[in-house]
Amino acid sequence: MKFLTKIVATLALLPALVFAGEEGFPLDHAPDRSTDLAALQNGAKVFVNYCLNCHSASSMRYSRLKDIGLTDDQIRSNLLFAGEKVGDLMTTPLTKADAKVWFGAAPPDLSVIARAKSSEAGSGTDWLYTYLRSFYKDDTRPTGWNNMLFPSVAMPHALWELQGVQTAKFVEKEDEHEPGKKVQVFSKFETVTPGKLTPAQYDSEVADLVAYLQWMGEPAQGTRKQLGVWVVLWLIMLSFLAWRLNASYWKEVK
Repeated sequence: MKFLTKIVATLALLPALVFAGEEGFPLDHAPDRSTDLAALQNGAKVFVNYCLNCHSASSMRYSRLKDIGLTDDQIRSNLLFAGEKVGDLMTTPLTKADAKVWFGAAPPDLSVIARAKSSEAGSGTDWLYTYLRSFYKDDTRPTGWNNMLFPSVAMPHALWELQGVQTAKFVEKEDEHEPGKKVQVFSKFETVTPGKLTPAQYDSEVADLVAYLQWMGEPAQGTRKQLGVWVVLWLIMLSFLAWRLNASYWKEVK
């Protein structure tokens, strides 16, 4: 019994161990814009312009963007650039073979990336929001970029023109596990070249993109949540009727 308890405890700790070992960088809380249609529309525009060149969203069709308030004409005019049709899937022209040559690995499909990155450390949107704001210039990397949340990432900083160029500053501290040993600990980011957006504007742009990625993982989430409220209300009413029926049934017996 004790052996099984130890196994269960170890398995429960695995996600935390993986997170701390592979990333170990605190997550920032992403603003909740899941019901803001303007934010979702802007996020879709950023996604198509900056992400869809390398990443696909093969479980998503452009036509589904009508759920966030876009019309067919708006989709054609603002989001279709290479002869795609409104009913097409959101795929990338970049082949896996070319991606492997250029980046060392094929970029993942982003259809459900917000769900895939969810963990006990935070939601998937928190992870994406932190990740897209944690790139820094690193000339030792093949792409010239690195990331504090995902060290040695193969992906270059796709949004660098918007954010600008920043470097990561580290300070030397005592290792908590090995007395006498010094380790480099992240201190802060330092802007080298400003981008097209101010830091506040860039954070807002990333928040819109992350909100869209979350919505894309489950486009029907709004309907599900609304339906869930009605289901709960129905169950409450049904419980009340069952309670009164029970009282009426046993009234004579008592």
